Amino acid sequence: MHERENERITLLLRAYLAADYRWQHDGDWHDLRIGLPAPGPELAYLDARTFALLSAWDPQSVPRAEAVNRHADQELHDALLASGRAFVPAFSSAPDRSWREPSWLVMDLALADLDALGRRFGQLGMLVWQRSQPVRLRMMSARPDHLDDPFGQLTFVDWVE
Repeated sequence: MHERENERITLLLRAYLAADYRWQHDGDWHDLRIGLPAPGPELAYLDARTFALLSAWDPQSVPRAEAVNRHADQELHDALLASGRAFVPAFSSAPDRSWREPSWLVMDLALADLDALGRRFGQLGMLVWQRSQPVRLRMMSARPDHLDDPFGQLTFVDWVE
């Protein structure tokens, strides 16, 4: 991986690790945190074994026009409907809300299908976890060279080339 790409992926990784993630249930928004268990979705969907949060907005975190993002989001929504899996609205945002994108929390989507959707919609990072396990960040990239981990957060990051 080239130095410029290392820097770009590292900056985005740090932003994703610091981001706020929320999902909607019964009209209320609930937090998700990378590295922590997520009992809320697990209690709301007792039969679900796996959970994932993904978006179709701003592929590779490059901003696009809202109309383009909304069209891609509708395509993702339609793909999730076709999958037959349960899913609910969610979103990701910067802690100061300077960046925010609609997402979907989907239950029991096979990992291969999640990766295929991530690639189809150009997503660099998605959240995924198994029941009773901490939320993980799934990065659709090679791990950057010389990546430091002073707070142990990389324990909860998976790299998929």
